[in-house]
Amino acid sequence: MRDFVFPGGTAVLTGAASGIGEALAHGLSRRGADLVLLDRDAERLAAVVAAIRAAHPDRRVETHVVDLADAGATDRVAAEILAAHPRIRLLVNNAGVALGGRFDQVTLDEFLWVIDINFRAVVRLTHALLPALKAEPGAHLVNVSSLFGLIAPAGQAAYSASKFAVRGFTEALRHELADDGVGVTSVHPGGIRTRIASSARVGSGVPIEEYEAGRRQFEKLLSIDPAKAAEVILRGVERRRGRVLIGWSAKLPDLLARVAPAGYGRVLALGMRPRPATVPAPRPPAEPVPSDPGRPA
Repeated sequence: MRDFVFPGGTAVLTGAASGIGEALAHGLSRRGADLVLLDRDAERLAAVVAAIRAAHPDRRVETHVVDLADAGATDRVAAEILAAHPRIRLLVNNAGVALGGRFDQVTLDEFLWVIDINFRAVVRLTHALLPALKAEPGAHLVNVSSLFGLIAPAGQAAYSASKFAVRGFTEALRHELADDGVGVTSVHPGGIRTRIASSARVGSGVPIEEYEAGRRQFEKLLSIDPAKAAEVILRGVERRRGRVLIGWSAKLPDLLARVAPAGYGRVLALGMRPRPATVPAPRPPAEPVPSDPGRPA
């Protein structure tokens, strides 16, 4: 395929109010795209739009406040977008949520909440807007999976299930849409510095001490600037990359999973094992200072 052309096209982006989505919105506007932005956080989304309009007053920016866990609301918004934009050049399914806890520590409703947002909403929006992508020459679809769409560590059953599903769905679409001239990219970010850890839900059966320890350990891995991640994604779109891995925190685990597909869990467990605290050696007692015979004791 030829390189993707950003200027003059309409880009639909979910999860646009913060993190990678916010950075993508700014990156797309700098490249000359008109925007249709979706998020459930109306206040943050309005702030993103205000910043874009201040920097690029000629850009057309449209917003939809929607909770993608609500299937009916998602379908209605998708129908509104399709009616207003029969031709869409880029669709980026970026919105996602996280849930901490092993499978036996979360309820089925909690598990399915993650699946509804991270996977079913991706399927719904893609299915509804695919005719508009096919109608636009040189269109492209981006689905944001995760590092945990490459590996599946303990405590991430719901999140990994959703992100592996996004990965498989995206790879199938890449093959199906090749003859239609629609490019497809699966994105696997590593440790991106976003709000996903702080805003993650906690399984009902997870002890708070266990959750806090896991959250602190996970947040140490979140070192990549969202703006840098967005640029990597947009360069991948421009070059029609089928898969984009962001950071060594995604590339090394991907390699590990390829080399040891059934055994990488042991390596992950070793890496996540808490290190024993280092206790400094006690200092020897100070030598007693002899009293000065010329001074009173």
